[in-house]
Amino acid sequence: MVTPLIAKLRGRYPEAEIVLALPRAYVPLYAKAPYGVRAIGWDPRAPAASALWTAPGFDVAYIPGDNRFSWLALALGSRWIVAFDGDRPRRKSWPVDELRPYPAMPAAWGDMVALLTDGPPPAQYAVSDWGAPEAQAFDLPPVAYAVLHVGASTKLKLWPPERWRAIAAWLALHGIEPVWSAGSGEDHLVRECDSRGRWRAYAGVLALPQLWRLLATAALLVAPDTGVAHLGRVVGTPTIALFGPGSAMISGGGAFWRDAPFRAVTVDPFS
Repeated sequence: MVTPLIAKLRGRYPEAEIVLALPRAYVPLYAKAPYGVRAIGWDPRAPAASALWTAPGFDVAYIPGDNRFSWLALALGSRWIVAFDGDRPRRKSWPVDELRPYPAMPAAWGDMVALLTDGPPPAQYAVSDWGAPEAQAFDLPPVAYAVLHVGASTKLKLWPPERWRAIAAWLALHGIEPVWSAGSGEDHLVRECDSRGRWRAYAGVLALPQLWRLLATAALLVAPDTGVAHLGRVVGTPTIALFGPGSAMISGGGAFWRDAPFRAVTVDPFS
């Protein structure tokens, strides 16, 4: 969701080295260096293990979210730290040199993050901007298929199994094989949706580059408001994202992803 900021920085500074610190599990998705970015894994439970410490002294550090990471930017010797104002408690923001206000009107998070640096908005995303990472071979469905990702980051975002079953049955009726997807430790969610194992499942068995490959050749992705729905936008898979308590505006495509084949299904206002 910080891709709009990376794209904008690349447009402003075409020769600059741009480093993205992110959870180690996501680093393989950046193997082809989209926008020329160098992704470095970071685990707050094992900070000393990160390669970030071998590349200190950044000219500018941008904090797109929790300002507690401004302390990491300070420890890395960043000369100037930019973040959004308003984070609490205030001590999170003590190292920040430049606090920027959030926009007055609601917007997609990616578009808001791009406001951390000056200049016109970045060019809208194109699938060609992000090369697919190499993935270890695995068995793909031999026919047209749709990926039903039933997992989510919180139970509040989960959809009832009977509704997933209804979508799977409708797809099968129309000649599209439904295949199940879920994260590690979420295989029980697939069993709740398909107790007889009628359709193939990839729950918890794919690395992220393999999941990319699964999505890249899918006719459709249906997923809750979770990371897989965002990955569908990156890959260019026609995606239906199911929003419950989350905001379809804040977590939706916004201006940067406006050409992505992405449809948010939501009830607004949610109550």
